[in-house]
Amino acid sequence: MSFPAVLHTEWIKVRSLRSLVGSLLTVPVATVGLSLLICGSLGRPEPGSTDFDPVLFSYYGLNFGQLAAIIFGVIAMAGEYKDSGIRISLAAVPDRRLFYGAKLAVVGGCVLAVGLVTSLISFLGGQALMDKGFGIGIADPRALRAVVGCALYLALTSMLAAGVAAVLRSLTGALSVLVPLFLIVPFVVGDVSQGGGAADFLPDRAGQQILLQNPVGTLGPWSGMAVMAAWTALAVGLGWWALRRRDA
Repeated sequence: MSFPAVLHTEWIKVRSLRSLVGSLLTVPVATVGLSLLICGSLGRPEPGSTDFDPVLFSYYGLNFGQLAAIIFGVIAMAGEYKDSGIRISLAAVPDRRLFYGAKLAVVGGCVLAVGLVTSLISFLGGQALMDKGFGIGIADPRALRAVVGCALYLALTSMLAAGVAAVLRSLTGALSVLVPLFLIVPFVVGDVSQGGGAADFLPDRAGQQILLQNPVGTLGPWSGMAVMAAWTALAVGLGWWALRRRDA
C-alpha cells in the first residue's frame, strides 16, 4: 500500500470514532474557554506583580487543552490494541513502518491544525479582553511566535502520547505515566531544585517557553521547543521499537 492510502485509512479512523473526535474538539474548547474566562475576569496583573506576561496570560487554559491532546494521542494508538484490533490493522497494512508513520502523521497533523485555530483564537480573544494598555498586538513577533509555538507544542504532545501508548499498549497505563509527567512531576521537581534546574528540561516546561513574551531561565523559546521535540522523538522511537519487536 502507498503512504497516502494508509494516511487516508487513519484519517477515516479519526473521524469515525466519537472518542477521538470528542477529545480533539476538547482541545479548543478547554484552551479557549478557560483562557478567555480568565482574561475577561482579571484583565490586568495583580497589584505589585512584577512577572505578569500578557502573552502567556492568553494561554491560561493550555494546561487543560494539552491534557485533551494527550488523551487524543493515547486513544488513537492504544485503541488499536483493544480487542486485538491491531491484528486487523497490520493485516491490512503489513508494513509496520507505513502503519506507524501514518498513525503519527495523522495524530500530529490533526492536532496541529486544531492547535493553530485554538492558539490564534486564544491569543486574539485574550488580548482583546485585557484591560487597555496591558495587551499586545498580533503583529508583535513574540505574539506570532507564541501562536505558532502553541500549535507545535500541542502537536508534539499528542505524538509523544501516541509513542508512549505504543510502548505500553494500554490507555490506562499510558495516561498513568503521561498525566503525572505533565501535570505533577514539573512542580515536584521544581520545588526540589528550588526554582528551575532539571524541571526546565521536562517536556511541558521546555515546550511552553515559546509562550513567554520574554523567556527567562536555562532555555529560550526555540531551544525549549527543541527539548520538547527530543522528548517526542524518544517516545516515538521507543514506540517504534515496541511495535517492531513485539507480536501483534
